[in-house]
Amino acid sequence: MRTLLLLPPLCLLPSLTAASDKRGLVQVDTKNPNDEAVFLSDPTTISWYYNYRSAPSASLSNLEFVPMLWGEPAANYDFATEVRGLLRDDKNNIKYVLGFNEPDMGRDVGGSNMSPARAVEIWKEMIEPLKDQGLKLGAPGVASTQDGKRWIKAFMEACDGCTVDFVPVHWYGNFEGLASHIGEVRAMFPDKDLWVTEFGYAHQSLSDTYSFFNTSLEYLDRLAYVQRYSWFGSFRSSVSNVGPNGAMLDSDGDLTDLGAWYLGRKSPGNTPASAAVHARIAWAPLGIALGVVAVTGCL
Repeated sequence: MRTLLLLPPLCLLPSLTAASDKRGLVQVDTKNPNDEAVFLSDPTTISWYYNYRSAPSASLSNLEFVPMLWGEPAANYDFATEVRGLLRDDKNNIKYVLGFNEPDMGRDVGGSNMSPARAVEIWKEMIEPLKDQGLKLGAPGVASTQDGKRWIKAFMEACDGCTVDFVPVHWYGNFEGLASHIGEVRAMFPDKDLWVTEFGYAHQSLSDTYSFFNTSLEYLDRLAYVQRYSWFGSFRSSVSNVGPNGAMLDSDGDLTDLGAWYLGRKSPGNTPASAAVHARIAWAPLGIALGVVAVTGCL
């Protein structure tokens, strides 16, 4: 009997990326504190996380925490003092800290809106002293714009005597742009490791998102100078600000296929539009009986 391959209009290939110990988690507060448990259960490739704050999250206590000084500190606050306090508790397993979050961007778009000169002042007072604790220090993480490149270059030139061990990178475009941007940052700072602390392909179709995911993770795993990376999407598709298809969780808090692949698990056959998928493949048992191959990884 001849076997036919019936494909819906858009076919999505499964992820071919292997698990990697570079992978971390960007924790974003989405008012669903129980969601984090899915990232910790075995098997998982996640070993570290950051949450844009200096204090660790109780829900992720089994992971290595990377504190961040997000921006201009409040009065009478000292980031270095807080991190030293965290170091007294071995369970936090702190080895690195992150500098300011997108200081080149306005607060209306999530940036910390600081001048390079002011960032240098705070760095020397509250971040540089942590070098003596044996911690590795991450530069401010700027946006992937020309203004961002100018900002980080100005900061590095002005921060005379500062210790910067690695440079964070952010990206939300296609793969070609990601590769080009990483190359430019590496050329600017050839003696520094890179961390890609936010990345994704924002507001794209599921097939384009999956293609970017597979290609970029394989690429980042191959680059020896990319020390760590963290996909921006550890939240529900219903609250995603980069489009639902990049989310690691569906609207009910269950792992999507993309989320499962990131954790090194088998695909659960779950996408942000799984209800529609399941309705369209309801005929699969009959199709198989007739010698038809049903493709369940497609929309």
